[in-house]
Amino acid sequence: DALGPHLGNVTPEDFFAYCYALLATPAYVETFSEELTVPGPRIPLTKDRNVFQKAVRLGRRLIWLHSYGERFVPPGQSNGDVPQERARCRRAVPDASKRYPEEYSYNDASQVLHVGEGEFGPVPKAVWDFSVSGLQVVHSWLNYRMKRGAGRSSSPLDEIRPQCWTGEMSQELLELLWVLEATVGMLPEMAQTLEAIVAGE
Repeated sequence: DALGPHLGNVTPEDFFAYCYALLATPAYVETFSEELTVPGPRIPLTKDRNVFQKAVRLGRRLIWLHSYGERFVPPGQSNGDVPQERARCRRAVPDASKRYPEEYSYNDASQVLHVGEGEFGPVPKAVWDFSVSGLQVVHSWLNYRMKRGAGRSSSPLDEIRPQCWTGEMSQELLELLWVLEATVGMLPEMAQTLEAIVAGE
């Protein structure tokens, strides 16, 4: 009721997508760093219908990406599909248990991610460095899947580890890289949209 007179019919899903678009950009933290010293997000609401709809569109696409194609599926896309970006598996990670990856590394110059004996690329540096609240996403994903694993051990169940690297694990890694690459590609437009919201009424 409060938004309707300014923005027309706003569904809960549209409002959520609008908020997601704003909160998901590093520009939000940069813009409101002083205000965020008091915990809790605050959402600037635009009165401009066009700007609002642009943020909704960006938010819907981000949620589609971040839910791995499960939510806000665009017309013409299948549920659960992740859009392919540039990264490919250049050299397969061996599936022999004795060759299970113990470490990974990244080469800035060649944009190649090495996972044990496997190679994935191109992986832009912005994807490799991508973080959420200080958590480096690709690093974290890989740490938990290396031979030794990561995280706390709170029960004997934590000692149950994969015995070999599988093709499914490589596909999961590729999909993560594709999601992050698409996300990074959207960041400039998201920052511009936030700037327009803050500058407008």
